[in-house]
Amino acid sequence: MKTYRPYSPRQSQLLPASPLEWLPEGHLAFLVLDVVEQLDLRPVFAHYEREERGYPPHHPQMMMALLLYGYCVGVRSSRQVERRTHEDVAFRVIAGGTHPDHSSIARFRTTHQAVFEKLFVQVLRLCQKAGLVRLGHVALDGTKMKANASKHKAMSYERMQKREAELSDTVKAILAEAELVDAEEDAKYGKERRGDELPEELRRAESRLERIRAAKAELEAEAKAAQEAEDAGQDEPPPGGKTELPVHRVRHDAEGKPASKAQRNFTDAESRIQKTNDGFVQGYNAQIAVDEGNQIIVAQALTNQPPDVEHFEPMLARVVENCGEAPKRTTADAGYFSERNVAAAEALGTEAFIATDRKRHGDVPERPRGRVPDGLTVRERMARKLLTARGAASYARRKAVVEPVFGQVKQARGIRQFLMRGLVKAQAEWALVCITHNLLKLHRQVT
Repeated sequence: MKTYRPYSPRQSQLLPASPLEWLPEGHLAFLVLDVVEQLDLRPVFAHYEREERGYPPHHPQMMMALLLYGYCVGVRSSRQVERRTHEDVAFRVIAGGTHPDHSSIARFRTTHQAVFEKLFVQVLRLCQKAGLVRLGHVALDGTKMKANASKHKAMSYERMQKREAELSDTVKAILAEAELVDAEEDAKYGKERRGDELPEELRRAESRLERIRAAKAELEAEAKAAQEAEDAGQDEPPPGGKTELPVHRVRHDAEGKPASKAQRNFTDAESRIQKTNDGFVQGYNAQIAVDEGNQIIVAQALTNQPPDVEHFEPMLARVVENCGEAPKRTTADAGYFSERNVAAAEALGTEAFIATDRKRHGDVPERPRGRVPDGLTVRERMARKLLTARGAASYARRKAVVEPVFGQVKQARGIRQFLMRGLVKAQAEWALVCITHNLLKLHRQVT
């Protein structure tokens, strides 16, 4: 008779004395625990220490570690994280045997969204200390990330005006019909009957009319604010306060009235229609700057402005601010080219290699020879530089540096859409995604 290894799933067993023995040496959960202990979480602790009443909250270090580990392995839903603290050994180890409910996890992420930008820099500094950041070559790129909203839930200003009039007429017609029916029934049965229930079709029509009117008013207010800012020669402050990053402005006429095609989404009003290779999505523009050495993200940002060109200068400035110095070379695709961006790179002390146009696959341009001709424009000089052997070799590395990072985020970790709604919350979530990308790179280095 065949002999099998012992198997007694219902038999009581003595577990190791320490939960840390439940996982193999070098497990990602241990790195997350170690990193969280080194992070400056004083702003998080201060939030709870101001309030002495009520039931004691979960430990902030544990909650932060749960969030970071969850994003590392692609588990972002607060309900899934709660379930994993019961079913997954790594989550149980991080939670220390406790089981915070999903409401507490979601509330923690929302309450402390402002600290994730600073935590990104702290984790980046740990990567620098580990020798993972070299700043020989940094590549910039952006990707369009879907918002937690459908593009089919957006409506143009022109369509809002039309639907508002249609629904207003519908509501009036339903009310007139209801009054006629009431009068007939009053005459037949008397006025004492109970008839305070609104017809179902009226409730639906009124609800849609209310939502459209609210969105229309918000769009008009945003267009008016944009016009006033332009008249004053100032930038309109985006949600979350003033920033150096570009912000999408509602298209409007000289009087501050929204353009007919200006849109607003009913689910996430701050998201925008973004063009991708696969069509249009309702989402945000997620930006990263990646160091060539170990694909560490050295700067990150998220905006609702679709074009990339306006992101080059602030992203490069963030690289310098985060790392303490400029990279030797900076590459970016044609979406980032402008004379201003080339000048900004020079001013910050990095040599820029920015494509001036999109090349068709298979094109083999002729290499330039001799001295650089006089009188060339900035664009012509950049185009000529990228045709040289040195320029072509430098720019060719861009794809291998930055594009795999988006693949690792979207494909390997399954993060293709934000869970949180609104620009500020989505920015916090993108910071979380970038923090955990760097943690995964750090883990690979130390194990």
